[in-house]
Amino acid sequence: MTMTQDRAEIVALHTLAWLVQADLLDAFQGATGADRAQIEAAAGDPDFLAAVMDFVLNSDAWVQGACAAQNLPYDGFLAARAALPGGELPHWT
Repeated sequence: MTMTQDRAEIVALHTLAWLVQADLLDAFQGATGADRAQIEAAAGDPDFLAAVMDFVLNSDAWVQGACAAQNLPYDGFLAARAALPGGELPHWT
């Protein structure tokens, strides 16, 4: 599945909203050191949105929850992450 960066940013914004609804924002803040004002200011930054996606990828349950909230297949979540900065898969050959 391929995804544009614009669509990936929308997925990441919805994922950020899901973090709030799932009561995981405090955990995200603890992991990143960002306070709510910084999160609000950075919500339009593709690099920050990539960090949101990376945080959720730390837990299969979180990925499942974020995908269910958006009616998004798991490979769609991974495609969104790949479309954001730093998401390129390494080529080992």
